[in-house]
Amino acid sequence: MLEWRRRREPSRSMLYLSPLIAVVLTMALGTLVFTLMGYDGIRAVHDIFLTPFLEPQRWPDLGVKAAPLIMIALGLAIGFRANVWNIGAEGQYIMGAIAGTGVALLTYEMSGWWILPAMALAGVLGGMAWAAVPALLRVRLQVSEILTSLMLTYVAVQALYYLVRGPWKDPDGFNFPQTRMFTADQTLPVMLEGSLVHLGIPLALLAAALAWLVLEKTVAGYGVKVVGLAPAAARHGGFSADAVTWASLLAGGGLAGLAGLFEAAGPFGQLTPQFPTNYGFTAIIVAFLGRLHPLGIVFGGVILAATYVGGEVAQTTVKLPQAATGMFQALLLFVLLATDVLVKYRIVRRERSA
Repeated sequence: MLEWRRRREPSRSMLYLSPLIAVVLTMALGTLVFTLMGYDGIRAVHDIFLTPFLEPQRWPDLGVKAAPLIMIALGLAIGFRANVWNIGAEGQYIMGAIAGTGVALLTYEMSGWWILPAMALAGVLGGMAWAAVPALLRVRLQVSEILTSLMLTYVAVQALYYLVRGPWKDPDGFNFPQTRMFTADQTLPVMLEGSLVHLGIPLALLAAALAWLVLEKTVAGYGVKVVGLAPAAARHGGFSADAVTWASLLAGGGLAGLAGLFEAAGPFGQLTPQFPTNYGFTAIIVAFLGRLHPLGIVFGGVILAATYVGGEVAQTTVKLPQAATGMFQALLLFVLLATDVLVKYRIVRRERSA
């Protein structure tokens, strides 16, 4: 007779194999679901998941979509390691873009190399300021950061709508709810002529390398892991849970805000009501798919970026609705959580007693 038995120690092989298993199972289940919905399931999954990798002309789009996911997920992973659950990265992403755009509008008539770095700094500070609210409430009043960070996302969305439809509306934009287009000194340099590949992509990879260095090779990174795994031991070791909470939320907010500024100064080139792209929520899946490891997050970011790029392809080829991309991503998250059972448990054969 077969039964589940808890492992004494988590299996490292299954820890890293389960995300790959989850991806394969998601493709299989996606094929079944789309077929039952009346679509060509095989073609739909092929276009969503494989086409972005098989067609070289879509690789630049993969990089553009993956960069913000990687940056946001890196910040989230720091908090998740410490059991600090920042679910509102989407709001921090939006507020970072708003803060950076504010600098862009103030310097609209100016020129100089310093403008884009100033916008980036404002983006980081905007995201950090938005993350500081749940940090303060968690540390001072023990209010769940899950609820506060999530609810602040909707405040950020409404602030964006107010600004682009009101005081920041482009006076030459034919009454469309959008800001002025950024100038050349306010946009990210293009790394590949004729494409949207911008400086934010290598910077996202650099951020992943720096995050690995901090988390794996420094005392601060060790403190994050200890606070998450054994709070009592962390206190005896001199690590402050409150300090880690502040640091992880501010780091997550800063990276999300920087990602928002890079999107505003890159693919968008302005702020519009369409700017909220759910990258902050999708990055949660990226973080868990990458096992909260910076290098794994790069892998997860590329995988989830493929669902965005492939979802656009499937809308044309298979006539899938736009919501199919979100459904596919949610399915991946649920399957990933299910396969985590293999990390903690193993199947053993037990002999029947006489």
